[in-house]
Amino acid sequence: MFVRDYMTRHPMMAEPDMPAVDAQRLMAEARIRRLPVVGDGKRLLGLVTRQSLLVDPGKMGSLNVWEIAGYLSRLTVKDVMIKTGDVVTVGPDLTIEEAARIMVEKKVGSLPVIESDIVVGIITETDLLAQMSAMMGLRSPGVRATVRMPTDLVGGLARLVDAIAAQGWGINALGGSVFPRNPDKWDVVLKIEGVTKTDMIAVLRQVQSEEIIDVREI
Repeated sequence: MFVRDYMTRHPMMAEPDMPAVDAQRLMAEARIRRLPVVGDGKRLLGLVTRQSLLVDPGKMGSLNVWEIAGYLSRLTVKDVMIKTGDVVTVGPDLTIEEAARIMVEKKVGSLPVIESDIVVGIITETDLLAQMSAMMGLRSPGVRATVRMPTDLVGGLARLVDAIAAQGWGINALGGSVFPRNPDKWDVVLKIEGVTKTDMIAVLRQVQSEEIIDVREI
């Protein structure tokens, strides 16, 4: 799974001379929170966000209402955008898990996608959350189970899959990660359609060295 497959292609963009109020209106109407700013050939110049559109009250403390109105009307996108040197970008061939890591480490909610210096898309935290939801099969009913096993257990996942396959069941979603409160444990989450919660528990209990954490119908 790569950024190119989950990014928003050909996103809305702004030119640097666009009035800031127009950019704000465009973002509100389109219900978006980030707007890449581009120059000739769609080359990235910066990024406008809801946060960057906030005006510093200190700059207007000595102005009257008419002066404030005039000041705001003269603001352009280039005055409020995050400059390109401070914008975190990625390429379309990056994996989505790497994109998620970058967002977490850099504390940003979006990543303009650049190819040959040209903006070809944007991927946001919402895109990644939607993909996570799809990966876990939330769009269809089934039974979801979480089991915990030692991280150094060799063949633990294989035995779990074998026990399920022996029932003739197909796995609709499967994922896992280290348990955050105990790095010696690994949580595996799986979803199966067309089975009952009771049947799922019975099969999971056959697998040694694992702890059933949760089983629920979704």
